[in-house]
Amino acid sequence: EDEQIVAEIMKRRFFPAHITCKAWEGFHFAGHEIRITEATDCYGAVVWPSALVLCYFLETNSKQYNLVDKNVIEIGAGTGLVSIVASLLGALVTATDLPELLGNLQHNIHQNTKLKCKHLPHVKELSWGIDLEKNFPRSSCHFDYIMAADVVYHHPFLDELLLTFDHLCKNDTVILWAMKFRLDKENQFVGRFQTLFDLEVISNFPSLNITLYKAMRRGRMKA
Repeated sequence: EDEQIVAEIMKRRFFPAHITCKAWEGFHFAGHEIRITEATDCYGAVVWPSALVLCYFLETNSKQYNLVDKNVIEIGAGTGLVSIVASLLGALVTATDLPELLGNLQHNIHQNTKLKCKHLPHVKELSWGIDLEKNFPRSSCHFDYIMAADVVYHHPFLDELLLTFDHLCKNDTVILWAMKFRLDKENQFVGRFQTLFDLEVISNFPSLNITLYKAMRRGRMKA
């Protein structure tokens, strides 16, 4: 079953039939052909399999996780694929990443959502752990969903990542997080994450070494 679903996910990716001066990859999600411009000079400018897993989940579970008119933020948006799919599914999206990635992110989102979405998505700088209250004040920022794909990898900013999740997440916020397991240091982040959030595995793909999690804040008030 894992291999069948993974094969279906990977079928959503296609490549241009002719080589052009502008490198791009194509994807089929939410009833649209999505063209993503990539770069090879940094991790954040490439579409990783975790993003495909999350996009596939959003599309195939759109009734249970109805994004129409929901306020969504993606952290580490990279090329913008997840933000684009969430926008096409009706969400009001804020796509965030480091300042050096915003140009390509804005280009991809604009090219793939213009005149196609109910809400115009926004692109905003977010350096994890820095100026969070200034740029995303708790009193006025409320997100129904936080989305993240492959944000945990070999980098020294895992403390800042956890701080960012904590700042953006309210009691009723749902985190959808796709993670590829690689190294022990990054894997240990899951344990630290669970000190603040209740974590549930909603999909697992051993052949890709990717797990898709749903999380909510610990100690939240329950109806």
